[in-house]
Amino acid sequence: MVTRINVGPIHPSTHGVLRLVVDVDGDTIQSVEPHVGFLHRGVEKLVENRMYMQSPTYMEKLDYIAPLAYDEAYVAAVEAAQGAEVKERAQYIRVILLELQRVASHLLWLGTLANDIGNFFTLFMWCFRDRDLVLRLLEDVSGSRMFYVNMRIGGLKSDIPAGFEEKTLEVVSYLEKRIPEYEKFLEKNPVFLERMKKVGVLKRDAAIELGVTGPVLRGSGIGWDTRKDKPYYVYDKLHFSPQIRDEGDCFARYKVRMLEIKESLRMVRYAVKLLPGGDAIGLPIKLIMPAAKNRISKVSRETPRGEALMYLVADPQRPYRLAIRAPAFINLFALSELCKGERFADMFAILGSLDVVMADVDR
Repeated sequence: MVTRINVGPIHPSTHGVLRLVVDVDGDTIQSVEPHVGFLHRGVEKLVENRMYMQSPTYMEKLDYIAPLAYDEAYVAAVEAAQGAEVKERAQYIRVILLELQRVASHLLWLGTLANDIGNFFTLFMWCFRDRDLVLRLLEDVSGSRMFYVNMRIGGLKSDIPAGFEEKTLEVVSYLEKRIPEYEKFLEKNPVFLERMKKVGVLKRDAAIELGVTGPVLRGSGIGWDTRKDKPYYVYDKLHFSPQIRDEGDCFARYKVRMLEIKESLRMVRYAVKLLPGGDAIGLPIKLIMPAAKNRISKVSRETPRGEALMYLVADPQRPYRLAIRAPAFINLFALSELCKGERFADMFAILGSLDVVMADVDR
């Protein structure tokens, strides 16, 4: 006998407002239907009524776990429309900041996932403690701990302060020692392994058909990563390698993110050592800008949750249209495929392994 269960709407103080309609036969999931839209703000329409550089603050709210990722993606789309070149020093600093943001995002994901599926509150506190070190570095540059708005046309709002390189390398060295301890803590725990291994398997062909990206895709054995396959800024100089696992289960997606933290730390260390001198400051915010040189600009970026695409149709002083491919939106709708035949209790581990941010889903 099939029973329908409503899960949610889940309060925004947890992981965002989401409602799941789940059909179960006993304890076995037959189908899962996500109901979204509770956080819809109409961002893509709002930017049509604002000058170009009035909109980065809206973009950062799309992913409040990794605000810099959307800030940079939008400004890069405006730069492409304007035909603006990013200064070399600013390119290195953008990569450093984006990879630090990725580390902070993955640490928050790891702590909340571990707490949700096994009540590993100790690891939850470890992750938030160590994430705070990364947020302090971002605060040193932008003056803010959460919403940074540090991107400007051709560069940054503010260059890195004196002593930033040394502090960054200290944090990187510390985290390089801590991440293996996290892995040891979890991967020897039978509860964690039982909840994650061979649960929510997404096969390679299904991953391609569903259009998932980011760690969800790479956890199914497909090595697509925009930083490698469509390199931007100085990623091609940092010897970057996508992190891949073939199993396609929750554990594989967990492992991909752990490997990505290590790879991001390595890239930050290398980029700091290669950081050139010069000026990194971009254009000050001007509401009136030169007319856009390119009518259409398309920018693809590898955010912590997957590939985000900004498709901008330019008018002289403001976007005529903006379309955003939100990775969390696409990844969330793989949940139905992942949950079929699984136990009801495993749905929460599967959802957690997707690393969904509902503001990115609803926009």
